[in-house]
Amino acid sequence: MTSSVKQNYKAIAKRWASALIELANEDANISKDDVLKNLKDIVDTINSSQELINVINNPSVTTEEKQTIISKIFQNSILPVVYNFLYVLNLRKRLGAIFEIVDEFERKLEKFNNILRVNVTSAIDLTNEKKEDIKTKISQKLNKKILVDWDVNKEIIAGLVFKIDETIIDNSVRCKLKDLERAIARS
Repeated sequence: MTSSVKQNYKAIAKRWASALIELANEDANISKDDVLKNLKDIVDTINSSQELINVINNPSVTTEEKQTIISKIFQNSILPVVYNFLYVLNLRKRLGAIFEIVDEFERKLEKFNNILRVNVTSAIDLTNEKKEDIKTKISQKLNKKILVDWDVNKEIIAGLVFKIDETIIDNSVRCKLKDLERAIARS
């Protein structure tokens, strides 16, 4: 998939994910978490079959043929609102964007639930106790529930690098050494 197609799918995904959130909000009996689970099940099912991936991404397969396949696979296994969403997605020839839509829906749901994703990179693998301590401090500082993705990168030497949305807070020794190097170069 080309980067322009991916970029287009991201724009499409934002609109479609917002529409699905609105649909789920309209009915108090529909759990947005259940909608997300259904969406992830759909993506897992699609990813489990190269043939299904090919059908979804093949413009020569008609909308009707795709709908028949969608019906056979998903109609009785997912919530009606999610099935209807898939149906409309197919009618509008946007089925290929389902992966990006699911990712965007999950991001919107996390935001709705006051959850923030944070990526923390350390030079060594941290103990679970240390990870929990860091997670708690971030959560308290930002006043949000935190989901942390942990990475290890020996090149940072020591310290931590935090990535929150598009903001990077680099508290690593590598960064401090680079700052020191720049300061010496200026003097």
